[in-house]
Amino acid sequence: MRKAVRKKEHRITLLHVLGVAWFFIALILLGMPGVTNAQDKALENLRETGKAFASVAKNASPAVVFIRVEKTVSQGPFLRHRSPFEDEFFKRFFGEPGPGFPQFPQQQQKRQVQSQGSGFIITPDGYILTNNHVVGDADRVTVKLLDGREFTAKTVGTDPPTDVAVIKIDAEGLPVLALGDSDRIEVGEWVLALGNPFGLSHTLTAGIVSAKGRSSVGITDYEDFIQTDAAINPGNSGGPLIDLQGKVVGINTAIYSRNGGGYMGIGFAIPVNMAKNIYTQLIEHGNVTRGYLGVTIQDLTAELAKSFGLSDTRGVLVSQVMPDTPAEKAGMKQGDVIVSLDGKAVDTSASLRNEVAMTVPGTTMKVGVVRDGKNRTLNVKVEKMSEDMLTSSSSEDMSSLGMSVATLTRDLAKQYGFENESGVVVTGVDQGSAAARVGIRTGMLVKEVNRRPVKNVKEFEDALKKNGKKPVLLFIKDDRGSHFVAIDPGK
Repeated sequence: MRKAVRKKEHRITLLHVLGVAWFFIALILLGMPGVTNAQDKALENLRETGKAFASVAKNASPAVVFIRVEKTVSQGPFLRHRSPFEDEFFKRFFGEPGPGFPQFPQQQQKRQVQSQGSGFIITPDGYILTNNHVVGDADRVTVKLLDGREFTAKTVGTDPPTDVAVIKIDAEGLPVLALGDSDRIEVGEWVLALGNPFGLSHTLTAGIVSAKGRSSVGITDYEDFIQTDAAINPGNSGGPLIDLQGKVVGINTAIYSRNGGGYMGIGFAIPVNMAKNIYTQLIEHGNVTRGYLGVTIQDLTAELAKSFGLSDTRGVLVSQVMPDTPAEKAGMKQGDVIVSLDGKAVDTSASLRNEVAMTVPGTTMKVGVVRDGKNRTLNVKVEKMSEDMLTSSSSEDMSSLGMSVATLTRDLAKQYGFENESGVVVTGVDQGSAAARVGIRTGMLVKEVNRRPVKNVKEFEDALKKNGKKPVLLFIKDDRGSHFVAIDPGK
């Protein structure tokens, strides 16, 4: 009797298991409602994102232009027609060749070259924003619209220190792009790049804002770049970086690449807020006026912050105050740490330089400083930066060689391993410059210029000014030892 009951229980249990199994099999075959809904929602979100991209592309493309540039360049003598001892460098350091050396005729030639880039229309009557390196020194600029129309453009103004340029075509009722607010865009937001990479007209790429406030990149004098992973390649220069509202947040300007390669996931765009300021000045005056304080500044390291009694590295250290400048007149002193401008926090030397440069001369700024552990506010009346100041070398500005330097201090010596040395440390190298071409790198120590020791930035500057545009001989020290480097700034 018990066996029969047990067999019946086993039979019921088996039927129960089979029933549950068939129920789940049916759910899988028919599709589980919860899973299906989640998948449908995810796909719908992707479709909506794609539609947003498509909408931006459709509305923005008519205002994005293809720019073709023609310019005349001077081509120096072909090396195969010259003796190496006729080179200016050899003449300078080894003297004139003797009578036994053959003389070769030198041929100076000019030739036409073409290049291309991008731009975008910002007014219905044809004002276009682009890069200075796209249209600067051009003999002829041709603009082609999406509808196939072509116009010869005139250059309204260029600003090499920021790489912004404005050109204009003679037309009316043109499609335009609205300018957004680059200060409000956040890291992680979607952005779209529109332009003409490799001549492929009106190409759209998508990515995110990877970082903001990038400086010390070595592309321009005033840097505050938006970094993005939206694909940017040669030909994209001058094109817009756009948010999902279809507004311009930046001007695509450069990419990071190795060995002359293409896109590597890092692109840089000039913030549109900086470009707005430059655009307004260029169309109103044809040039850009910048303000200055008259100080040499440097970023704070942890060691410097500690030595000045600061709890963190926020702020900018004043390493020198120039005589008879706005800073000196306001009572600023060497060793002050600038922490704010008109109540806005200052974190880096690059951001300070940009903010002051964009300030209208004659404006009085409230500069917050920390001196001897105490907070002070100085009223500094910003003055106009002269052309000499703009083009001169300093620890923050690129020299004619395409490199910036700073006087070797005790902290810098400790940082770079140059204890008991003297000279100037290379703090930045401009891509494609004369210095970059001969292998100068950040962190190298320049001990001599033309066989004469240099102990600070001023001596370095004076030596370069005295040298002019002739080839210069530097004595360099780095982690591999000491060696001479010859640089021809004219090549």
